Amino acid sequence: MIIYNVTINVSEEVHDEWLNWMKQEHIPQMLDTGKFLNAMMTKVLVQEPMGGVTYSVQYKAESKAMLERYYQEDAENLRAQSQRFKDKTVFFRTELEVISEQ
Repeated sequence: MIIYNVTINVSEEVHDEWLNWMKQEHIPQMLDTGKFLNAMMTKVLVQEPMGGVTYSVQYKAESKAMLERYYQEDAENLRAQSQRFKDKTVFFRTELEVISEQ
């Protein structure tokens, strides 16, 4: 199992619009690719010196190969849709391999 983690810091001036877009459009579109089993969005509770509000969205894929298919087939288009927030957000992406779940 692979977790594709996207950590995003969002400026407070676009926060509400961005959060609604994520929940109503972007995350459902990510799941509609068929490359991910589910998604979990969390709010980071540590205050960032740069300000804004930080979130982590974790998309669970059944394999690294499936995540690679997402990169090849869907990532460019879906990332382009976030360009309307480009000057108000900072993204950090991480791939995680699940070793065990208890």
